[in-house]
Amino acid sequence: MSQVTLIIDGKPITVEEGTYLYDAMRELGIEVPAPCRYPFLAPRPVCRLCVCEIYEGEGPSKIVTSCNYPVKNGMVVHTDSQIAKEARKTALINLIQRCAPNRTLAELSLDMDISHPEWGHEHCTCIFCKLCIRACDELVGAHALSFQKMGKDDTTPIKLDAEKCIMCGACAFVCPTEHIKMEDDCDRALSHRDLRLGPNAAITLSFRQAVPNVPRIHAEDCIHFAIGGCEVCSEVCPKECIHYDDQDKIEEFDVGAVIVASGFNDFDPSVMKQYGYGKLPNVVTALEFEKMNNAAGPTGGKIVMENGREPRSIAILHCVGSRDQNHHKYCSRVCCMYSLKFAHLVKEKTDAEVYQFYIDMRAAGKGYEEFYQRILDEGANIIRGKGAEIVGCSRDRCKEGNLLVRCEDTLIGKFREVPVDMVILSTALEARKDAKELAHTLNISTGADGWFIEAHPKLGPVSTTTDGIFLAGVCQGPKDIPDTVAQGGAAAAQAMKLMNSGEVLLDAAYAVIEDSLCSGCRICNGLCPYSAITYDENTKISHVNAAMCKACGTCVAACPSAAISARHFTDDQIYAQLEAILS
Repeated sequence: MSQVTLIIDGKPITVEEGTYLYDAMRELGIEVPAPCRYPFLAPRPVCRLCVCEIYEGEGPSKIVTSCNYPVKNGMVVHTDSQIAKEARKTALINLIQRCAPNRTLAELSLDMDISHPEWGHEHCTCIFCKLCIRACDELVGAHALSFQKMGKDDTTPIKLDAEKCIMCGACAFVCPTEHIKMEDDCDRALSHRDLRLGPNAAITLSFRQAVPNVPRIHAEDCIHFAIGGCEVCSEVCPKECIHYDDQDKIEEFDVGAVIVASGFNDFDPSVMKQYGYGKLPNVVTALEFEKMNNAAGPTGGKIVMENGREPRSIAILHCVGSRDQNHHKYCSRVCCMYSLKFAHLVKEKTDAEVYQFYIDMRAAGKGYEEFYQRILDEGANIIRGKGAEIVGCSRDRCKEGNLLVRCEDTLIGKFREVPVDMVILSTALEARKDAKELAHTLNISTGADGWFIEAHPKLGPVSTTTDGIFLAGVCQGPKDIPDTVAQGGAAAAQAMKLMNSGEVLLDAAYAVIEDSLCSGCRICNGLCPYSAITYDENTKISHVNAAMCKACGTCVAACPSAAISARHFTDDQIYAQLEAILS
């Protein structure tokens, strides 16, 4: 494409032919107001605030709208000439005289020395730029907006077809005067349970430390996947990385080892009705509080209640779902320490009082007990007694807090009611719902609580009963970050050891099948827990893979024709051992 050279406010610039004058000015860092312009829609000079004075070499200079005027070779442009400023000021006065006060035009009026703008409407802030309608039609493809006649007392000329609207918010996003807003019908306050980690958009990073650290499109929120419109993200991507027609696919790899690090699920406290999670405001889980406290989170790291105010007091309840006969009997190990961390962060960021309700303080780890002492020194209130119930405060105590935590203080032997503004539930770590399905696929075992079982709790803490499959992290049981990192390193070392050894030593004992006795009934195939027995369709008999067999004896006991025996563990060998013992 050919290049065009022009001069803007005395600065030469070379751009591609067909570039609009407004874009060329922005490349030089020269800004002119253009509220009716959106980069993904064809420009239409409605507001005429982007005007500038140009001279094209012949005839007198002229005033043009820069947003839709293509550059020409040798063009001389003045954005700050007196005639351009006056034209811009006149256009702004015309806009002001037909709409209600709004922040966008008010700020522009100050920049253009219009000290007393004469607004022409009491209610309607629309400047009739049609950006909202064009975005709905051309970008989204919903065709839900149109203009209608309006009277003096009407608040908007925009007509909405509710049946076509998909609530994407594109119209509100492009509106230059905030005339269109997305509001809840019930006008309710923001709920902590609605907060997301990161921006509320269809294309986001999963979280800041995600691997791979690249954005992903949430198809359920994306306009394109809803009705086939938009595609803005693909237009702005310089590497053309976005492909809407990509499909999930299954790939198979031959590997030498498998490390299972499938993680855990966070316990859902809504089943514990006594805590009011999901019904009472400002009762949040530890994970939700962590998101709120994150500097990249939806509140910018501020600790606030649902009404946006800073809490005066916060209660932190330990062991929610842990050490509980009705839910999980085990200790989740991490709850005590992250609850203490929350107390420290609250004290650091707010002036709120902090109350910790615990059963036993389990601070077992390097520096953990010292941190517990630090929290005590910072003034946190430590109450030994599990929170029994959370209710709303009565009218006579609402000045002290919105919520009432009831518990028995076992150190003083009294029943207590503590009024607070916010409650954080330190929820249990629990095994993933699909853990048993994955265990079946990998031929490993799970315990009663759903955690994967290691080969030996002391001698093989990262190994499993299936050679070549190792465990790392919380999928094996609740543990904190240092233990998880250590176990991950150990699992990686074991996998490398297995793959680099070249040869693998097998146990001497394994099952063998006598071909002449095998009837091909296949009973052993379905019973083998290690999938070590296969059936040969040609010979109509079964065979044992010695590398996979663990000599458990299941197939030996089940074979109706006694065709299977355990090598180095035959009946004759056992009889010989017994005779030697008794002789």
